[in-house]
Amino acid sequence: MRSKFAHVLVLLLIAAMVIPAIPAQARQDKVQLTLWHMEGTTNRIERIQTLLDEFNASQSEIEVTQEPQNWGEIYTKAPAAIAAGNAPDMLFAIPDFTPILKDLGAVQPVEDFVAELDAEHPFYPAMVEQYTYDDHTWAVPLYNMAQNMWYRKSVLEAAGIEVPTTWDEWLAAAEALTTDEQYGVGLPAAKNLYTDQVVYDFMIGAGASEIYNDDGSLRFNNPETVEAYDMYNQLLQYSPADSPNWAWGEAEACFANATCAMVIQFTVISTYDTQAEGDAADLGVAPIPYKEGVEDPGTIAYANAVMLLTDDPAKQEAAKTFISWLLQPENYGRFLNMEPGLFLPVTEDGATADSFWEDPLVVKYHDQVQTMIDNSTSGRLFGFTSGRTFPSIASISAQNLLAQTLQLVAIDGKPAADAVAEGQSIMESAIED
Repeated sequence: MRSKFAHVLVLLLIAAMVIPAIPAQARQDKVQLTLWHMEGTTNRIERIQTLLDEFNASQSEIEVTQEPQNWGEIYTKAPAAIAAGNAPDMLFAIPDFTPILKDLGAVQPVEDFVAELDAEHPFYPAMVEQYTYDDHTWAVPLYNMAQNMWYRKSVLEAAGIEVPTTWDEWLAAAEALTTDEQYGVGLPAAKNLYTDQVVYDFMIGAGASEIYNDDGSLRFNNPETVEAYDMYNQLLQYSPADSPNWAWGEAEACFANATCAMVIQFTVISTYDTQAEGDAADLGVAPIPYKEGVEDPGTIAYANAVMLLTDDPAKQEAAKTFISWLLQPENYGRFLNMEPGLFLPVTEDGATADSFWEDPLVVKYHDQVQTMIDNSTSGRLFGFTSGRTFPSIASISAQNLLAQTLQLVAIDGKPAADAVAEGQSIMESAIED
């Protein structure tokens, strides 16, 4: 035993002599950054990790680690982490979530950094506007999402139906397409963010995109909003009975298995390609129908962004280095394509980047993706319209009060006018609290 131990000791001594000492600079700890995001599907996590590995390998002083979260918990988890001193250094966000953390004093202003990025990679102005208020810009836009109406061309053609553009056409199409084997349309009615989003699509289509008056008071209770909720409820009769339990996945599944003829979604491309026919020539996408006579129809659109929550100067600079790297066109397209056909560019050079358009799924569904980008130009978001921002919308969004108002109609059976009036009262109470 001793001789064996002595032999090993000699080998270790020799190795110590042969292997050069690690330079002091290389031994210094890297700046460690933690990134929280809510893109929790396996393929998105894997793509983000691939990019993080590349970035980390390219750096001698920075290392970024991801910690996926979920939307069901983040509205309470993030404030709790801030209060406990355990907040991440970077956090992906949507516009109506940002004010919650900003009011806690944790979000760092980034207008100077955004201006630097804009000089190199021009942002679409609306993307930055959703995060600019109270004299600062509070997050760096990263990717856009806009909802559309999805359908199969062959299904509409077989029924002799043109793609609906107005509400009357949509209602007639949904009725005609409803059979023993198929629902004419699939719409959510759960108290969640998905329902909030689709409800707001109807509000835009009714000419009720403005939830606030100029003085910051709510104008949710108005005839146009009532029309939006009434139309939504009419279409629900042609939607599956389990719609009150739906999140995004159920709508995609209903379309993929051809149970729903039309759905409102950000995208169905991935599920349609992997779980359905995958026939790009038959997949239709169109703007969401609107009330005839409305002059400015459109869709909900989210400019997802990244907030800086650290007040450590070294970490802030490291985070900016990472974000700058991510927005480089050769990297940015691959980031967007963590879910091909869902995340849309927020920069001009991102919209033309080869790394975006050369993804195999984007190549296959090129026309659909281009239509999504075109439709997104008329996108807007409740509480962030007409160049104005009302941070109190965060209280309305966090509690899914647009969806709750819909449930008063769809589940409780209240007339739309009564439900909308009650909805405004609930919203006003939420803002006051």
